[in-house]
Amino acid sequence: MSTLRALAAAQAVAAGVAQPVATVRHLHLSRRPLVLIPLAMAGEANAPLAAMVGSAPGEGRLLTVPQPRNRDQRLAFAAELAAILLPYVDAHRTGTEAISVDRGRDVRYRHLDAPQLLVPNPAGVTFLRLLGRSTRFRRADGEYPVPPHVPLLGRWLTFFAERAEHPGSSALVAMTQALTLHWATGQSDVEDLHLPALLSWIAPPAGVSGAEAAARAEDPSACPPAGPATDPEFDNRLLAPAIEAYAAADDETARVAAYTQLERLLRDQLTPTWELMWRGLGLLRALEPGARVAGRWDGDRDAFTAHAEHLDDDGVPQPRRDGAVAAATRLHRLERAAESYAVQRAYDDPLVMAEHRLTGQAFVGEVVRADPARVDDTGRRPVLRPRIQLVTTEAVLVPVGASLSSPTRPGQKARVVFATPGADGTVEVVLELSGGMGRGLRATPGSVPEVGQRLCYTTLSEAYVPGGAFPAVEETPWTHGGPPTARQTTGSGLSGTAGGAVNAEPEPDEEWT
Repeated sequence: MSTLRALAAAQAVAAGVAQPVATVRHLHLSRRPLVLIPLAMAGEANAPLAAMVGSAPGEGRLLTVPQPRNRDQRLAFAAELAAILLPYVDAHRTGTEAISVDRGRDVRYRHLDAPQLLVPNPAGVTFLRLLGRSTRFRRADGEYPVPPHVPLLGRWLTFFAERAEHPGSSALVAMTQALTLHWATGQSDVEDLHLPALLSWIAPPAGVSGAEAAARAEDPSACPPAGPATDPEFDNRLLAPAIEAYAAADDETARVAAYTQLERLLRDQLTPTWELMWRGLGLLRALEPGARVAGRWDGDRDAFTAHAEHLDDDGVPQPRRDGAVAAATRLHRLERAAESYAVQRAYDDPLVMAEHRLTGQAFVGEVVRADPARVDDTGRRPVLRPRIQLVTTEAVLVPVGASLSSPTRPGQKARVVFATPGADGTVEVVLELSGGMGRGLRATPGSVPEVGQRLCYTTLSEAYVPGGAFPAVEETPWTHGGPPTARQTTGSGLSGTAGGAVNAEPEPDEEWT
């Protein structure tokens, strides 16, 4: 936990309400996101019990599996979910826009929007990932056929789960993570995974402290868990007898009555979470989006377009496991995305930047002197290199010669010439500027900071950094297993193409884990 977040948590305890740790919203919210709340049966490997899904508060549809251990009923659940999710996905493929690439020498096309899924917590993301894994290799023909849209559902769920691992992506959002990104409560990180308790801290009832409201919300009888796990007491006292009654029904009338009873129990479990999801969505919508949120959503749209085109071209499903080269490339991509996301959040949000000011990666000072006309003629040709002097009361830990950037002037670089401590506890910093001032030896008006301006400078940079170089798959070093074998490239579980284990009926644990 960072210093400022620890302070915000202490203030939340003192004030009895969660404290904001962001001034803007750091994720994109679609106009009509698809909210999906899954429930799984206890003791079974990701066996779906029920789900409530819909794209509007009054449109929640309940899907139930009266016998979660029955494989046919689980696949029927997947088919029902596909009938809802796939049309929602396809509705975002109606229009494209042209994007100029290669400095205008080529054009690519991107969908105007992308689908967005919301689940209550990270466990919901894991549920969808495992459900996608268990369905994307199924076949519509052969010995164990399934409806054609079930494998397609699995591939889309896998796409969303993979995007959830991408820092800054908003394609699949866990509500608890989205809320804790913007508020700090007086409880632990583990307790923040409980959506009812988390919202009780953020928006407690009038006259009730967040701690008291959260304690009430943790009572399963008052507010059921947000899934996928259910409350053990509910399982033993209500759910198990209802499932047994359905299994024991010996005629259609008794079966319908037992199913109705089971459906009522599950609806009562899911409805409170359904309402909390839309309540949390409203809290997030009240925040203005950060300036760089739209750019990250463009990345989600790019990924959505690429995957849709891959499916249109009859591309193979995502592999169960990445090969050595693919795994290294993916890890490198995620690390670069994490670094970029951290910089963008800091540039968008002064509260996030304050964390970096505490660690010495940034400082804020007032410009007391400026020389906008300074020219450096020590090289082969003269170049415009204005200098400014700032005074700050913060510790300046960056070394002389370090390259800095300002969030308000991202296209301009500043090199630390020297930093001199003052007698009154201040620090005088002289910076030499380059870039963002025009092409001549005279700076364009407003491109050089003026005396009296307060600016933030940081070592965090949005500058482009070339990606790493990786060998081709066929050149995988022997130290990493060597090139893929024929078995690995014909669908035995590594590449996901048709054949081999894909045709075989999976074992129960393999299918749903």
